[in-house]
Amino acid sequence: MRGSGFKASHAGSHVMLLATSLLMLYPVFWWLGASLKKNSEMSLPTIWPEQPMWENFTKGWNFSAEYSFTTFFKNTLAMEFWNVLGAIITSALVAYGFGRLQFKLRGFWFSILLLTMMLPGQVTIVPQYIMYNNLGLVNSYIPLILPHFLGGGAFFVFLLVQFIRGIPRELDEAAKIDGASVYGIFLRVIFPLIKPALVTVAIFTFIWSWDDFFGQVLYLSSIEKYTVGLGLRMFVDQFEIQWGQLLAMSLLSILPSVIVFFAAQKHFVEGIATTGIKG
Repeated sequence: MRGSGFKASHAGSHVMLLATSLLMLYPVFWWLGASLKKNSEMSLPTIWPEQPMWENFTKGWNFSAEYSFTTFFKNTLAMEFWNVLGAIITSALVAYGFGRLQFKLRGFWFSILLLTMMLPGQVTIVPQYIMYNNLGLVNSYIPLILPHFLGGGAFFVFLLVQFIRGIPRELDEAAKIDGASVYGIFLRVIFPLIKPALVTVAIFTFIWSWDDFFGQVLYLSSIEKYTVGLGLRMFVDQFEIQWGQLLAMSLLSILPSVIVFFAAQKHFVEGIATTGIKG
């Protein structure tokens, strides 16, 4: 009797979780169905149209005679490459300095770094824009890429510092005996061992910068330099919005983030879990 009761409660939990999952996935199903509808069908209560318009994807991709989403995806992926590379390199270097090296006022500067996490991003928008404008860098990708090469972000540095502190210092001592310098220890010992945490940094950087619509609309004005997010906005600027094409392209726009997350999910979970334990 006890075993049957346990199985019944176990099955009930699974049913509840399945129902909750379907409820949370309902907007995604509606999104997919709406991307295949005509404008006149958007108000209908049905999720899936009777005659799916798969051409919404091709028409939405080539919505303009001059520009297509091929250009926008190329621009965004190129920018993402440099963003991720900059965040990985600089955050690892800064975290190595705080986590392993001894220098004056190390604790003070680390506290200042953590305090920047509490500073709202809106506070720095105006001075940053004025600085980039005076340097003639507006309408370029440099304002969107350069910050990732200047420390990588306080959150990422803190994450990597916690990870590095969990690595035994005996490995550093062994590398010193073999003649490794400070930079040699970083490249040959620390950097390979923090791979899970670096994957976490790469995923967060990719997703956050991919979704950074405000920064992109602030600094980019030429259509040939538009990212995917700005390309989606061009649908709204049309006289008659083609909602099916807009939703089809917005569906494609999230695929890179989903692919990156699931491709690196194992390392991502390992990086978050081990950082929490070692911290």
